[in-house]
Amino acid sequence: MTAPVVRPVHLAPVPRSAVVAYRDDGPLSRAMGLLVAGQLPPLPPVLAGTFVTGVLLLLGVAGTDGLAVFAPAVTLLLAGPGSTHPHDGRLDWLVPPILRVIEYAFVAAVGFAHGLHPVIIFALLGALAFHHYDLVYRLRQRVYPPSWLATLGLGWDGRMMVVSLVALMGPLTFGYALLALYLWGLFGWESLTCWLAAPRSGVDASGMGTQD
Repeated sequence: MTAPVVRPVHLAPVPRSAVVAYRDDGPLSRAMGLLVAGQLPPLPPVLAGTFVTGVLLLLGVAGTDGLAVFAPAVTLLLAGPGSTHPHDGRLDWLVPPILRVIEYAFVAAVGFAHGLHPVIIFALLGALAFHHYDLVYRLRQRVYPPSWLATLGLGWDGRMMVVSLVALMGPLTFGYALLALYLWGLFGWESLTCWLAAPRSGVDASGMGTQD
């Protein structure tokens, strides 16, 4: 009787700065960060983006079909370039939770402004919360998800842009439901396979491979 074949799962180690990993940047934000080569401090632009986004949401811009794209575009332009900074400042740890607040508030504001059923809105928010909780727990265990997950998961920047484009083109209910199903499937499947493959006694990040 032959032994079952065990396929190794390569888990990427935690990068030097866990704060950068918590940001959950997508391809757009990472590309903008490369333009400044990590020279832009991350916190001031994120605070500015929070203020501008908050003003836009309060003015009802997110609920106006012709202007819904402004909030994520402004946040991306301000916060994106700071993605490659090492985030080693005393208060730079504030950047990831601020980005979470911006993303969640924008998703909720657009949905409620267009009269979506709360179940659909919370389904999308739940997928985001699950992913970010999973990310926090991974980093505590010194395990970081593969780099392709950030690309397929779109990042905070890409998800906000998708929501904005769906608000412009519609139908919003279908777009929210489809995005929620996609993210639940992606994040749930990757998280399940990762934790099932991880050693029960703990994971030594230094010996689990490199990001690809």
